[in-house]
Amino acid sequence: MSANSTRRSDNSRRRVRNLTRVSSDRYGTDVLSSDPHAGRTPRTVDTPAEPGLVVEDVETGWVGAVARVEKSGGTHVVVLEDNRGRTRTFPLGAGFWVDGKPVRLVPYRKPQGPPTAQRTASGSLAVPGARARVARASRIWVEGRHDAELVEKVWGEDLRLEGVVVELLDGVDHLVEMLAEFGPGPGRRVGVLVDHLVRGSKESRIAAEAVRPHGAEHVLVVGHPYVDVWQAVRPARVGLEQWPHIPRGTDIKYGTLAVLGWPAQDQADVARGWKRILGTVRDYRDLEPSLLGRVEELVDFVTAP
Repeated sequence: MSANSTRRSDNSRRRVRNLTRVSSDRYGTDVLSSDPHAGRTPRTVDTPAEPGLVVEDVETGWVGAVARVEKSGGTHVVVLEDNRGRTRTFPLGAGFWVDGKPVRLVPYRKPQGPPTAQRTASGSLAVPGARARVARASRIWVEGRHDAELVEKVWGEDLRLEGVVVELLDGVDHLVEMLAEFGPGPGRRVGVLVDHLVRGSKESRIAAEAVRPHGAEHVLVVGHPYVDVWQAVRPARVGLEQWPHIPRGTDIKYGTLAVLGWPAQDQADVARGWKRILGTVRDYRDLEPSLLGRVEELVDFVTAP
């Protein structure tokens, strides 16, 4: 026998001995003589099918990460994606392994964070379950029904919580007489919202005259610059870039309805037109800041201690 043949024979015997040693280390000389799992039957545990979780399908040996859980044919299934981007779909449930342990995949529910604070239409922090407060003696007065309806839609929840009643003036011309009849004083304040309250206007003169007898600590008159409260709604809500300029001598409501292409023949058309505009207002973000600030100022005034 040559030297080369002798070396090959020796190498073969060494390889056989090495394989035998490995087999002996793992299973012993007889793999059927003992079961490493005897008496320790693995328990299947429920495991949420969280996206990204790597699992193995026991039946097919498919290994992949959870891509999603969805409903198909009335049954929930899990979609697994392997490391090559291929996907396969399996029924959700038992029959999977995770880290060598049997699992039953169940739908994954994203953890809920702390509850988001609810807001009222005015942007104030809501108080769930709070009951309306008994009405204060103090009041907020507005010029007309449309003003009152707009204030109610955006600030109504806040005002009920604070016990503030909004009343109609039906125009500002009789403000002085109405205040004299109401009798403002300590704990009995009046906040007034006036249309078109600009320097030099009739409204500004009436406001100054109304406050003087009672004092600024008991009466506050504020206003927005618009001829009508309609214009305090952002024009984009009705598809306009800006509210139209209505010539002097033309009623602003009828003129606005005509520009919008809406019926503008009588008071019923005005009422329907305003309801349509009011219906576009979702919350304070649909109103102009010049109105928002004034109403907030009035609420603070009549609720101050």
